[in-house]
Amino acid sequence: MTAPVRRRLAFLGTPAMAVPPLQALVDAGHDVALVITRVDKRRGRGGELSPSPVKAAALELGIPVSHRVDDVLGQGVELGVVVAFGQLIKPHVLAEVPMVNSHFSLLPRWRGAAPVERALLAGDAETGVCLMHLEEGLDTGPVYDTVRAPIGARVTGDELRATLVDVACEQLVRCLGAPLPEARPQVGEPVYAAKLTPEDLHIDWAAGAAAADRQIRLGGAWTTFRGRRMKVLAAEPVGDGMSLASPVPGLTVVSVQPEGKAPMLLADYLRGARPDPGERLE
Repeated sequence: MTAPVRRRLAFLGTPAMAVPPLQALVDAGHDVALVITRVDKRRGRGGELSPSPVKAAALELGIPVSHRVDDVLGQGVELGVVVAFGQLIKPHVLAEVPMVNSHFSLLPRWRGAAPVERALLAGDAETGVCLMHLEEGLDTGPVYDTVRAPIGARVTGDELRATLVDVACEQLVRCLGAPLPEARPQVGEPVYAAKLTPEDLHIDWAAGAAAADRQIRLGGAWTTFRGRRMKVLAAEPVGDGMSLASPVPGLTVVSVQPEGKAPMLLADYLRGARPDPGERLE
């Protein structure tokens, strides 16, 4: 049996979803020489500096951290691993250090910043993770490995992300623990996953139950009632579309968070709001 390959790596990532892949590479015995992540951000009322989740994890693991991509040069790494980094990497760095990117879609569908969110909102039946060679174009590089994953009928955005993170961990350990497979060009018409705006999550009830349900399951969906914004936290795929709680046939809102208030059941909110006949969510 061939011994697993152990590599000297740099890891580039930022959010919480990039932490498990970093941990998986360390657990697999790879030498992660440096982590590159975004600069600390000020958070909360006190404005205290807060590190990215990846930085916090790297420091716990004893891995040096930098905020400058150029610092990957001169580290003697054979490969950079990019997971949800959120920044473009300049050509002179790519020319010196080959990099692979764990991209959470079935490329070339959903190239760009929000592949998980766009796949769920579009009603795609499946998505996946592609391990691709990073080049100057936006997610245009050839693909080493693809793992497909179904998108369940009632899956939430958080659940789908968690599934894909698990897929990415397995894929990275498998592919980097052996000679990399041959990278193959992407085939098909590209579709771009633009970063979400607040309006992408404004529920258009006229678009029907299926579209509204996908927005709600993604997380962050909102509507308005009496001119004030209200988050819609959960809904059930039932309803006659004839009441305030059931704005469209086939969907009933279960829980909400009115502006400036805590999350609550819609039924509890309506008992206090006492809506007039004909009032609707908009």
